[in-house]
Amino acid sequence: MTHRVGVVSLSQGKRPDDLARGLASLQAQQGVELDVIVVGNGWQPSGLPDGVRGLHLESNLGIPAGRNRGVEHVQGDWIFFLDDDASIPSPTFLSDAIAIMQADPSIGLLQPRVEDAEGKENPRRWIPRIRKGDSAHPSDVFSVWEGAVLMPRPLFDDIGGWGDPYFYAHEGIELAWRVWGAGKRAWYAGNLVANHPAIDPARHSYYYRLNARNRIWLAKRNLPVLLVPIYVASWTAIQVLRSARNPVGMRAWWGGWFAGWRENPGGRRSIGWATVGRMARAGRPPVI
Repeated sequence: MTHRVGVVSLSQGKRPDDLARGLASLQAQQGVELDVIVVGNGWQPSGLPDGVRGLHLESNLGIPAGRNRGVEHVQGDWIFFLDDDASIPSPTFLSDAIAIMQADPSIGLLQPRVEDAEGKENPRRWIPRIRKGDSAHPSDVFSVWEGAVLMPRPLFDDIGGWGDPYFYAHEGIELAWRVWGAGKRAWYAGNLVANHPAIDPARHSYYYRLNARNRIWLAKRNLPVLLVPIYVASWTAIQVLRSARNPVGMRAWWGGWFAGWRENPGGRRSIGWATVGRMARAGRPPVI
């Protein structure tokens, strides 16, 4: 059986070589029928290979909203997101990933292991669990690295897709939480590989601001009301300890923290106490 997969690649046109590499890795996939679109976030996609369509967004809507607009224009029983600086080295990646999910229907989202193609040290954050361990070891997870994510299309639609308001940061946590809230599991497939360059995301002040603001939005949009202050307090303490020697970054972080409480992102959809219990039994309650 040939699986139909809608693929969304988001780009601002600033990494043409990386985008070409990622699209070539998609076109090399075997055993799947792909409907691929490149979403130009404030960019008119050009120079795309045959069979790949472009979608022009006049302004940069942010990462989650841009991905969501792309989903509106692709067809398939599955939906796959691949960043414009990521690629999938195995020609059977998608068919292998789908096979994993079909063999265990409780899995509603799959993220592969991420490796730098040039052999640089891989950031530990690419393994989305507290106890990192062996990067090749698969497990349930409660957040995802968003650069290569596969889901059944009906589930993606049912949970409301990516969180449009976030713009950048923590949308992968919300997506994983909402998968758990739908009665499924988010899965880290350590036996499958995606390539991505090893870079430091904490190089701009907006990184700190959006991380703080979105952490509070994440709690307000998804957690039972009683857990919202507990979750925010725990992450505030963690951030203060982590950034004690970075006063510039912390100024931006506190600005985002206050904005998170002051502003209303909308879209509240509590995962509920039953899901909190399922996540706790699976290894990580949504408190830290």
